[in-house]
Amino acid sequence: MSSVNESSTCEGCGEATEEELLARLDEVLERYKGSPGGLIPVLQQAQGIFGYLPEVALKRIAKGLSKPYSEVAGVVSFYSFFSTVPRGKYVVRACLGTACYVRGGKEVLAALKKQLGIDVGETTEDRIFSLDVGRCFGACGLAPVIMVNDDVHQRVKPSKVGELLKAYAAVEKGVAQ
Repeated sequence: MSSVNESSTCEGCGEATEEELLARLDEVLERYKGSPGGLIPVLQQAQGIFGYLPEVALKRIAKGLSKPYSEVAGVVSFYSFFSTVPRGKYVVRACLGTACYVRGGKEVLAALKKQLGIDVGETTEDRIFSLDVGRCFGACGLAPVIMVNDDVHQRVKPSKVGELLKAYAAVEKGVAQ
């Protein structure tokens, strides 16, 4: 239960030194050392500690769990939840599944790219937004759909993307809407 909470927040982004973050990771590794199936929970918690999975953390995890680095890196690259680059507070995912695609998902994605000034897989300079795509969010009847973290936005129009993003940015910057 605690691993979900620990992995869902960036406990020390921008506040702790790399040494302090690695010390937290060492505590996690100590709890999972020798536990079968411990790699994914350790990766989740490491991402919670660092905000993403830098190479130094992956190497520490491989060593701490006595696993080859290639295995650790392979798991990270396989699961889209994991990121090896810093992520924004809000991960914006545009659905490009069949229903969303034919109902304007591609145009919504283009509007997101333009508004954010980034491409898929990138993060805005202020680390507020990251942009990704998905293949189906299970809301085909409401297409096109985007998700901002866990919030689903349905029947999104490219012309309304700016307003939607502005609302999240305002919350982040403490501005009342």
